[in-house]
Amino acid sequence: MMKVSRFWFGAAVLTIIVFAAVALASGHGDARPMKKAILLVAFGSSEASAQVSFANIDKKVKEAYPGIPVRWAYTSHIIRAKLAKQGQMLDSAEVALAKMQDEKFTHVAVQSLHTIGGAEYHDLRRTVGAFKMMGGFERIILGYPLMSTQDDMQRTVAAILKTIPKERQTNEAVVLMGHGSHHPSNAFYAALMFQLQLEDPNIFVGTVEGYPGVDLIQELLLKKKIKKAYLMPFMSVAGDHAKNDMAGVEDDSWMSILTKAGIACIPVLKGTAEYDEFVDIWVSHIDGSLRHF
Repeated sequence: MMKVSRFWFGAAVLTIIVFAAVALASGHGDARPMKKAILLVAFGSSEASAQVSFANIDKKVKEAYPGIPVRWAYTSHIIRAKLAKQGQMLDSAEVALAKMQDEKFTHVAVQSLHTIGGAEYHDLRRTVGAFKMMGGFERIILGYPLMSTQDDMQRTVAAILKTIPKERQTNEAVVLMGHGSHHPSNAFYAALMFQLQLEDPNIFVGTVEGYPGVDLIQELLLKKKIKKAYLMPFMSVAGDHAKNDMAGVEDDSWMSILTKAGIACIPVLKGTAEYDEFVDIWVSHIDGSLRHF
């Protein structure tokens, strides 16, 4: 019995020592100078044409915070594997943060470049939470995705209204294609369409993998007797979904489906991150994180 007690006492002491070491490493026991960094985290894309979106985000963030190093990570393992075969090595958020610990950064603003707070965003939250628990950074904060608050929603509506094609007529539709998710945050898409239609009743928002789907969008267009629609990706990049699911030649693409229904379609292959109006929303979320440092 005495040996067992000594064992647990020794284990308790060892645990206290480990926690003390972590506290010291995380900056609670020393006076390390503040060393800030920004980690931009996107789902990612292997499409060469999509890189213009990421380049624009990178430029805008570096312009806003010229003295703070910027790092990148992709959450999609499949995308990272595809890029690795092409000779481009992109880190996961976990690997990127581990490297930033090695670089002795003390304060890190992790900025999600997702559109909604879906499954990938919540996976990223868990990763950031794990690094908080481990220590190593004095402060690590995760910024909101594009649409998180009502203010974000209003700014997104304004950005959409400003970036739709100038030649579009009021009796013509604008159909935005979002990715969609089985996550509860998919409801943001329907909420966005409601708020857009308060400003312009012929703007519609659908999703590839959620609600509203293309069948409902088609039904709404036909009900309004709309004969022409501009198709625009509501995703940060105009990647595979935009090129194939939205504007592809296959029978199940949105352009094919709507064309067969008698609606002339004009695809606009530009991701939201190609427009400064959307990027400014993400950048403002970084600012919210940095204000806590």
